[in-house]
Amino acid sequence: MNENLNTELGSSKTDQSKADVKKDALGLWSSLKIFLIELLDFRNDTDQDATVVAIKADIPFKGATVWILICSIVVASIGLNTNSTAVVIGAMLISPLMGPILGIGLSIAINDIDTLRKSLINLGTMLVLSLFTAFLFFFIFPLNQDNSELLGRVKPDIRDVLIAFFGGLALIIARTKKGTIASVVFGVAIATALMPPLCTAGYGLSQGNWSYFRGAMHLFAINTIFIAFATFLVLKFLRFPMVSYANSKRRKNISRLATIIAVSAMLPASWSFINVLNETRIESDYKAYLKFEIEDNSSLWLRGEKIDPSNNSITLNFNGEITEATKSDLVNELNGYKYLRDFSLIINGNKNRSSDKILELYDLAINKVEERETAISILKLEIDSLKLDAGSNKTMMDLNSFSTLSKDAKIQFTELRYFGYSNMLISSDFRTIDTVTVVKTQWDSSLVDSLVEVRVDSLKIWLKSELEIENLEVDW
Repeated sequence: MNENLNTELGSSKTDQSKADVKKDALGLWSSLKIFLIELLDFRNDTDQDATVVAIKADIPFKGATVWILICSIVVASIGLNTNSTAVVIGAMLISPLMGPILGIGLSIAINDIDTLRKSLINLGTMLVLSLFTAFLFFFIFPLNQDNSELLGRVKPDIRDVLIAFFGGLALIIARTKKGTIASVVFGVAIATALMPPLCTAGYGLSQGNWSYFRGAMHLFAINTIFIAFATFLVLKFLRFPMVSYANSKRRKNISRLATIIAVSAMLPASWSFINVLNETRIESDYKAYLKFEIEDNSSLWLRGEKIDPSNNSITLNFNGEITEATKSDLVNELNGYKYLRDFSLIINGNKNRSSDKILELYDLAINKVEERETAISILKLEIDSLKLDAGSNKTMMDLNSFSTLSKDAKIQFTELRYFGYSNMLISSDFRTIDTVTVVKTQWDSSLVDSLVEVRVDSLKIWLKSELEIENLEVDW
């Protein structure tokens, strides 16, 4: 009986412990939830009336705002012309383009058709004036060549969409906060980069490059729509009051019109987002395929490549002959990349550029170089020889001079029995050539060799002095 009582007491304590743990866990979760809500919730820090007034005040486009826009467009165009990122950023800081875009998002969110009309008119006016200013600038000061600042605005990708959307979120959250955070607003102006696409579009117009114009305007449209969309979402989340109309039928019609405009704007934006996202994924897989399957393969020599997403085709041009086994391997590897599986692979090899042929051409080139160097060396020898022949008259010796020299030699060296003279001997070490005067002698047979060597050295010194030459050899 005592055992049963102890068992029941133990079970009761275990249940109580589990209940306490569960209660502590719930308390911890509740505390964490409250902490996260207080951390992330910005609704209590919103000034709705001041936000609406501030956004509407930035919509009008006249007077000083017009000149600010013109100056910012010129500055941005100069930045693109000089490929200066700092100058482009400076143009974004002074640009007034944000006002009408926020006005569009606000008007759709609160059902304000008058503000929507003003925002669209002012945005259109800003757009035309910006394009005209950029067109005029690049028509007068054309680019020498397309640079990185320019090319970065002609083909939007998924990063541009994300920058525009989250930049718009940051901007409208900053606008709704009690007291505008100027640094955040300027930071968004830099991030979303509304000015450079317009300048790039103006450049495309000035050069008649419609692909640049379309790409830049596509990027500007993405930035504009997603900033307005972010504004719409935040204002709806904060439950900004809808504009009331005395006529309920007019209110409904306006609401329908605002909805139609919002849907009409978001449908192409959504389509653009999907297309850009898909293009980005394809580009990412394509770069990975080139790196891991081709560039890292030392047996392949890629000469050129091209991807055509519109026709789902990839063209690869190689130096050297590509075997059927290699082609099959490259096609099979393509299936390992999710967004390239539907692409057809076109592989072109160059049989005249095979490795053997290249080595053969290399050897031939080396031989040609060696033959040319040999011919040059021979030519130099011939030239030097001609120079020596031309200068040999200075050392030529006639019979009378030789007779005098031989008699003097006999007087100086009485043991001398034979004296011969060679006017010039040409010698070469295969790098340079030189001339040597040679004297042939015979001495008295009674002289020992050591004494003959002494006499030869003395004769050599004497002859150099008499003939005023340096290169002299005496044989005995």
